[in-house]
Amino acid sequence: MDRPAAIPRYYLYGDPARDVELDFLHVEPILDRSGPNDWTIRPHFHPDHSQVMFVAQGGGEVRLEEAVYKLSAPTFIVIPAGVIHEIRFQENTEGHVLTAALVGLRAAARDDVGLLRVGTTAGVLPLRHSGLDPAGVSLLLNDMTREFVWQAPGRRAALLAQYTRLLVFVLRAGDAAEAPPPDRDLDLLNRYRGLIETHFRQERAPSFYARALAVTPARLNAACRARAETTASDLLYQRILIEAKRHLAYTDHTVGEVAHIAGFDDPAYFSRFFSRHVGLSPAAYRQSVRAGAAG
Repeated sequence: MDRPAAIPRYYLYGDPARDVELDFLHVEPILDRSGPNDWTIRPHFHPDHSQVMFVAQGGGEVRLEEAVYKLSAPTFIVIPAGVIHEIRFQENTEGHVLTAALVGLRAAARDDVGLLRVGTTAGVLPLRHSGLDPAGVSLLLNDMTREFVWQAPGRRAALLAQYTRLLVFVLRAGDAAEAPPPDRDLDLLNRYRGLIETHFRQERAPSFYARALAVTPARLNAACRARAETTASDLLYQRILIEAKRHLAYTDHTVGEVAHIAGFDDPAYFSRFFSRHVGLSPAAYRQSVRAGAAG
């Protein structure tokens, strides 16, 4: 499937694109968005978020890039960031949709290569040969939905732990025969994102990552543009900014301390970098986030 400019990019289907939330994780029933849209999710993609859907009852058809799958409950659908997808559910299909920022996916995977792989590999994974109890999966997602709307102490930690458990379920349901054909651009993008996680504090030159991936900077940039609609540099900068925003929003570290955590030796240069990309100084960003939380 080609990626024409007309294909929308969303964080949640139907919502306008916006800045990536720091630890964004969203859970809701399939009904919430599919029902009002005649049970049809039109072609779109999520530039910085992955999704796991669980179809508990019902079915339909899903297109993941060029691969088309029939859906027969109970089954998982895994939609990595950057993958164009289209879904036509049967009326009254039941289940849940979990959407997570890539930072959240990596945190939930806890350095487990298998968990990270299932979260970044598109496919449809039926439960029929997995030994998993569909009722248990639904119970977990119902618990996550309650936790998501319940502003209680420990909420983020609880959601992250539940997300890890969900990834384990997806891993156990995995069936390599259901995977779509390899996508070289998407594979390169995912490997680049993995290297960014390891080195973003020390290395801010895309040429370093291109060498590590054994490709030219132009090839890396082409993959980023094809699959994330941005440049290799901007993807790297986004990750640096996510780290800085997280500490500005959730800690009392000084701006100088946040600069050091994000890999900058010079706090003044960090402030200029942050202001150029965010449109606010670090101090003003912290104030705006906390004012919003207080409101």
